[in-house]
Amino acid sequence: MKRNIVRTILAVLLLTLFNSGPVMAQETRVITLQEAIDLSIKNSKQLKNNKAKIDEATAALKEAIERKLPDFKITGGYMYLTDPNINLKTKSDNSGSGGSSGGAMPSVNQAAYGIANVSLPIYSGLRIQYGIESAKYLEQATELDADFNKEQITFNAIGAFANLYKSKVSVDVIKENLSQSKQRDADFANLEKNGLLARNDMLKAALQTSNIELTLVNAENNLALANVSLNLMMGLPEKTQLVVDSSSLQVANSIQTIEDYEQQAFQSRKDVQALSLRKKAAETNVKSVKGEYYPSLALTGGYIAADIPGLVTITNAFNIGVGVQYSPSSLWKTKSKVEQAKARERQVMANQEELTDQIRLQINQAYQDYIGSKKKIEVATNAVVQATENYRITKNKYDNSLVTTTDLLDANVALLQTKINAEVAKTDAIVAYNMLLQRAGILTSQQAK
Repeated sequence: MKRNIVRTILAVLLLTLFNSGPVMAQETRVITLQEAIDLSIKNSKQLKNNKAKIDEATAALKEAIERKLPDFKITGGYMYLTDPNINLKTKSDNSGSGGSSGGAMPSVNQAAYGIANVSLPIYSGLRIQYGIESAKYLEQATELDADFNKEQITFNAIGAFANLYKSKVSVDVIKENLSQSKQRDADFANLEKNGLLARNDMLKAALQTSNIELTLVNAENNLALANVSLNLMMGLPEKTQLVVDSSSLQVANSIQTIEDYEQQAFQSRKDVQALSLRKKAAETNVKSVKGEYYPSLALTGGYIAADIPGLVTITNAFNIGVGVQYSPSSLWKTKSKVEQAKARERQVMANQEELTDQIRLQINQAYQDYIGSKKKIEVATNAVVQATENYRITKNKYDNSLVTTTDLLDANVALLQTKINAEVAKTDAIVAYNMLLQRAGILTSQQAK
């Protein structure tokens, strides 16, 4: 008998260890909102792409600056020649008749030469200067694009964090209700067994329990997906079990006016600033293209060396001077280039006007969403109080056989839904407030405080 007991205990322990293995292998981590934001920014693929774009813009600026540096070219060559047939036609000194020169021509069958040229641009219609200026504007605009994406990533992290919290709360509320429902099923089963409750009423309660279990399955699936989503966003292993620190979710007590948020958006939003810089770059590009109307002036210098055996050897042939280059065809060919540059400038201006309208609409929408979410909290909170009282009264009536089982079950479902709605409303208000800050371009600055 004792051996059987010992074997049973050992079997239970082994089964427990094997079943708990996968659970123990999963890392559990408590995460705050700020940690979620920091990790999302650190591991963002989008920001890594922005970093590459910034590097590209920086390289383009260096290329524009390098156009101020002198051009240095070296060319050389070696040629093997066949014996040429050379007949020089020159005037005779005395006879006046044509003929060949009296001396024998040298035999030339090879030649080598080398040329080095240096050209330093002095003036090119200010194209180099405007090119550098335009590249600087584009580099700064690219950096601001990264800052704008950083704001978006911050908001996405807040949304994912809040979604995980909502999913966990829903699971907890449903589990609590399921536990109560199972206890009620047990009580109803005893009543039905003793003939104090109709079997139909017991089956109604059991059916509601089954529906709650199905709801729990869906809620747990949503929780698992929300957990994976936030893990991937933060760059953590997807199986990490996250525990949300709900104390880091704060609802704002007061907000500013729509006009204040609009003004802050026009001053603080990085996409507005980036578009302004792109407009300056487009304006500068127009000036740069117009520079093709003017001649180019450069300081030049060079060295030439040549060796043609049996004929000539050239060394120490240095030269220095000033070169001017001008193409009269630029008078009619540059006009279309200028029109293209002006068209691109008008496109940027149109984008600015479009963005202005979008910002006003986004601010108004985010503002109304937040105001609505605050009202939903009040309504949901009152609904919980009302549903709780309604369930208490219905339960008392049911105990006194004044209402049916269906009434009791309906009151219980209503209470469950209002509890979930209340928690969701609080979390949605937090997300709506941060959306308003993000639309105004001040989300990251507020998070840093």
